Amino acid sequence: MREKTERIVREWTDACDAEVSIAVLGGAWKPSILSLLGEHDVLRFGELSRLLLEPTARVLTRQLRELEDDGLITREVYRQVPPKVEYRLSDLGRGAQPLVDTLTRWGGEYAAHQRRMLAAPASVGDDERQKESVPQ
Repeated sequence: MREKTERIVREWTDACDAEVSIAVLGGAWKPSILSLLGEHDVLRFGELSRLLLEPTARVLTRQLRELEDDGLITREVYRQVPPKVEYRLSDLGRGAQPLVDTLTRWGGEYAAHQRRMLAAPASVGDDERQKESVPQ
């Protein structure tokens, strides 16, 4: 477990459990990495990079290490030349899939709602825009 995650788990009260989830799952590319591993079962670094539309190697490496340190993914290194490394969801990572799927759905609904609001004619007042339903 990462030091940051361990500190949060030790020090925060049960009332902050949602914050623990955000601390573990939040970060550049983490939900997308988990989703892709859920879809593909096993992926290598280059495959993840291409599927994610090529984040920087440094950022992807950091996110993969954090997910591994927090126990959501496993990393298997094959001793060969060139080295081969495969990433998979751990049991904890598979357990997070319903949450990641729900966040994905909500995010899509939220983005669609915001796009509708941005596309609304200028004559629509802010008060009327705020009355529009927001995804739940």
